[in-house]
Amino acid sequence: MTPRATTLADVDRGALREEAERALRALVGREDAVLREDQWVAVEALVADRRRALVVQRTGWGKSAVYFVATALLRAGAGGGEPSGPTVIVSPLLALMRNQVAAAARAGIRAETINSANVTEWDAVHERVAAGEVDVLLVSPERLNNPSFRDTVLPRLAADAGLVVIDEAHCISDWGHDFRPDYRRIRTLLADLPAGIPVLATTATANARVTGDVAEQLAVRGAPVDGTDGATASALEDVLVLRGPLDRESLHLTVARLPDTSAQLAWLAHNLPRIDGSGIVYCLTVAAAQQVTEHLRASGLDVRAYTGQTDPTEREAAEADLLANRVKALVATSALGMGFDKGDLAFVVHLGAPASPIAYYQQVGRAGRATDHAEVVLLPGREDRAIWDYFASMAFPPAQEVRATLAALEAHGTLSTAALETHVSLRRNRLELMLKVLDVDGAVRRVTGGWQSTGEPWEYDAERYERVAAARAAEQESMVEYVRGETCRMAFLRRALDDPELTGPDGAAWRCGRCDVCGGASAGVAPDEAEVEAARERLAVPGVEVEPRKMWPSGMAALGVELSGRIAPGVQASSGRAVARLDGIGWGGLLRDLFAAPGGGGADLGPDGDPGPRDEGLPVPLRRPVVEVLDAWHPEPAPAGVVLVESATRPTLVRHLAEGVARHLGVPVVGVVRPVDGVPPGRHDVNSAQRLAGVARRLELDLSPAAAAGLPGRAVLLVDDRTDSGWTLTVAARLLREAGAEAVHPFVLAVG
Repeated sequence: MTPRATTLADVDRGALREEAERALRALVGREDAVLREDQWVAVEALVADRRRALVVQRTGWGKSAVYFVATALLRAGAGGGEPSGPTVIVSPLLALMRNQVAAAARAGIRAETINSANVTEWDAVHERVAAGEVDVLLVSPERLNNPSFRDTVLPRLAADAGLVVIDEAHCISDWGHDFRPDYRRIRTLLADLPAGIPVLATTATANARVTGDVAEQLAVRGAPVDGTDGATASALEDVLVLRGPLDRESLHLTVARLPDTSAQLAWLAHNLPRIDGSGIVYCLTVAAAQQVTEHLRASGLDVRAYTGQTDPTEREAAEADLLANRVKALVATSALGMGFDKGDLAFVVHLGAPASPIAYYQQVGRAGRATDHAEVVLLPGREDRAIWDYFASMAFPPAQEVRATLAALEAHGTLSTAALETHVSLRRNRLELMLKVLDVDGAVRRVTGGWQSTGEPWEYDAERYERVAAARAAEQESMVEYVRGETCRMAFLRRALDDPELTGPDGAAWRCGRCDVCGGASAGVAPDEAEVEAARERLAVPGVEVEPRKMWPSGMAALGVELSGRIAPGVQASSGRAVARLDGIGWGGLLRDLFAAPGGGGADLGPDGDPGPRDEGLPVPLRRPVVEVLDAWHPEPAPAGVVLVESATRPTLVRHLAEGVARHLGVPVVGVVRPVDGVPPGRHDVNSAQRLAGVARRLELDLSPAAAAGLPGRAVLLVDDRTDSGWTLTVAARLLREAGAEAVHPFVLAVG
């Protein structure tokens, strides 16, 4: 390969800036658009000088404009250079990817993505990249650890790329608030890049420590012959770092300290309708997000849940609904924390405080990007510190668990994550996080079929882990100080992020004039005792909502299933009920015991030779909870019959449950949704589209002639033992609605 020029020394930089601003105007659709000075400095460094740059600027500043403008110039061979290859953007979230693709299309830039939501399209995307038909390829950091992508696709992209972009670059640093092990693989990608390929890293949330760490990683080059680290002092000096002020003049920051969860929910139900526009309600856990969603919906507010457990297609639909103001709010975890771009977002409310001011600033930065006023309210909870401690305990597993994992891989060769669980006491999500860290450190390697040891020496870096833990503990205390509110809230957040404009004596006196401490805002209207009591009563209602799916996954036609787009209202399930979530307390514990019994898990175990489930009737301790949930639930229209989903692994349990429910309601069992003869159970360890394809091919409706004749215009209760992906209930409801049912109300023992 011919070495690339590392600079365009003779380029007319004035003419280049004119080209850059033409590209910007195409991107934003405004003829009066001009580049900010720091935007131009970054574009110039990337296009004319082929440098590596780190841009740390507030949300809404226009970081994406830098890389899209640079892409347009590089692809066109601006300044007299040769046209470059496509830009590769490592982007952490699907919401961010979708916004970026839409923005690129407005400027005539052809963008494609490779992520978990479009698995069926990957081959076609790779072909378009190879044919030169793609200007921008967005990949999730998890793709960097996929064996096929890492070993086959990535080297080709690295060799041919015109620009490499690392979005939300604070994820690289384990000092950052949202460290992700998969992001550390970018260091290897940067070391393998040919000379002359510019690199841009962007983030809105990096303090001085994180900025220095990211800049050091950007400086990594291919290791010299003597094997020393490629991040030399001269290379570090060549990294351009642009940091800007972090004030957001539209944000009005307030804190409302309320006595308990009931008061917080009452505050939300009382105040959200009084704010013009739509927004986001953030929660610290998935369970809290689901519970808040149920409460606000019951209070008459149109909201939707958005968490890491929400299917990608449902997430996309939820984002579209919020962008179009079809919902009042998304009730979200940090899964909606980065990249979501809605300029007129009117409010961000937190039910529970994030673990650091930096993470808090990153999330509240979603609001008020293109408006003069946005409400930002924090409702801290008494359990916040316990939740922080729990997530902190997930960061670095104990040394003995790490050594047990390495010993198992050395003794047995390649092992899947499930097989490794038998050698360690860690739960699945913590084990997977640990394996990613070990992969980044070079001790293990992900391969087809699981994980294997590399045989490389590895030391448990307890000293570094302790330093990071201490830094995060200090951030927690800083968040407690923010809640106390002894100083201007925006000034507090800016100082937490080492805002360069707040250094020195002038910065020490800065005040925003807009927060509740400065006297420029108040935290809504306190709910009265009747509202709080109503919220408390609603919390006491047994059972949890089973929200119906509203979107089919994309790419189903490639799997031979003709389902696409929104699920038509005429074939949708209604809102259903479950006794409890498997990860919940109380009844959730009884259900975990039921499904964790030998062979009693949710998977179809027989074909693999494992023991079949212990199939018995509904356990006595769960019968009262089932009755309580049924009695507290009043679905409309009332069901005239019960249909059960026949189970291949627990037929006795499901039939006993369905018959008991029918007796309690005083209605008959009128039919069964059962597997088609000869069609094997689908796998559970696959993506959503493949899960749906397996379910759609396997289920059929069996109604008695009398029931079939009486079904049109009637509602039915659809009974199953548990739901996780939701596709069995969705397909079964579609079969029943197509057979004439007016409504289908799902009822299950467990969610999750």
